[in-house]
Amino acid sequence: MNLAHYIPFYKRNLRLALPVVLSQIGQVVVMLADNMMVGHVGTVELAASSFANNVFVIGMFFGMGVTYGLTPLVGKAFGNNRLDRVVVWLKNGFFTHAVATFVLALIMFGVYFLLPFMGQTDAVIEMSKPYYLLLCLSYFPLMLFFSVKQFFEGIGNTKMAMQITLTANVINIILNYLLIFGKFGFPELGLVGAGIGTLVSRIFMPLLFVGYILKFSRFRRFFVLARKQTYEKRKIFSVLKIGIPIGFQLIVEVLTFSLGAVMMGWLGETQLAAHQVAMGMASFTYMISLGVSQANTIRVSHQMGENNLSSMRMAAMASTHLVLFFMSVMGLIFILTKNYLPFLFTTDPQVVAVASQLLIVAAIFQIFDGLQVIMLSTLRGMADVKVPMFIAFAAYLLVGVPTSYVLTFLLNAGPQGIWFGFLVGLGSAGISFYFRFKHNLRKIA
Repeated sequence: MNLAHYIPFYKRNLRLALPVVLSQIGQVVVMLADNMMVGHVGTVELAASSFANNVFVIGMFFGMGVTYGLTPLVGKAFGNNRLDRVVVWLKNGFFTHAVATFVLALIMFGVYFLLPFMGQTDAVIEMSKPYYLLLCLSYFPLMLFFSVKQFFEGIGNTKMAMQITLTANVINIILNYLLIFGKFGFPELGLVGAGIGTLVSRIFMPLLFVGYILKFSRFRRFFVLARKQTYEKRKIFSVLKIGIPIGFQLIVEVLTFSLGAVMMGWLGETQLAAHQVAMGMASFTYMISLGVSQANTIRVSHQMGENNLSSMRMAAMASTHLVLFFMSVMGLIFILTKNYLPFLFTTDPQVVAVASQLLIVAAIFQIFDGLQVIMLSTLRGMADVKVPMFIAFAAYLLVGVPTSYVLTFLLNAGPQGIWFGFLVGLGSAGISFYFRFKHNLRKIA
């Protein structure tokens, strides 16, 4: 089909995606600012931050995945103009998310006692422990925020979460600056200061959502109506039936990168710090693509609710075009600026040298990362989550991680070997998700 036919879909998708993308950019800017500030404190601090974050995000992304399961359910009901079903999903979804958050938080606090057994240096372990505990405390308000966020995105409102996220990010950056470096009379707490800043900013996020809901009656009515609904075991299981596979899809990818970080730590603190620098840049482009993909899930679920297969397919492919173009451009920028970008995070010449080589690999896997995230979001919008979960498991943990290990420790490829394993895993996942999407289209037709 001529690309001109996609122009209306590009516009609609971008209009919905822009607030989500800005929200994701805000989160990435905070993460990059954290890394820059911590990196200028010291290489060990940067390595400890990398280690703690890579362990924490496994549980964080699984919890986020469980909340993502609410969006297609609410989106399909909203697309059908069924307000009664929308509020039923709201009540049962929130209850499900609350229970899941409590269970996952207990597990994550338990992982704290396993940190010394993950092969890192003593200095990294000792510095990462208090920081990791602060991250775990921030899990409760963060998951509450995501639960409300996914409901509102299901009804097509992406601006509210954007405004809240950007506000919280400003709070985080200011607190980090004050507490990491001890400015304006505040104590100089280093990495612990970064953890406190993250915790406080995440507490503000659900509180700001409450303020919006109380202020605007058009939002408040959903919650008023939801209070009158009953808990339904079938609805709870439906939320989990979609949310848990999405959670596993997310954590197998995140686990791949976390295991890569652990393996990088086996090579040394310099290599782990360089990994954090390069991962910060790769995460920037990924989070923007993730914003487009989350809007894509909303568009696909609404079109599914309207039973409009043709518009659903074109909306999905329009998002794919946008993401692949963006990732290709960013990959080219990585290659051209690989010797300069790392200096934003550290002045250690050894860390810069390793990070610049990792950015070359990152430039290549950008395209496959974009393909897999947009195709996966399309499948979520179609409520197809179980088979993609198994595809993700095979691509990342059975293909990607072993490839990283073999290239690095058996074939002596060094730090780049770990990242080439990432490339192989992402490529396998992206191509497989695309063929799953084509299969679904034939099945529905």
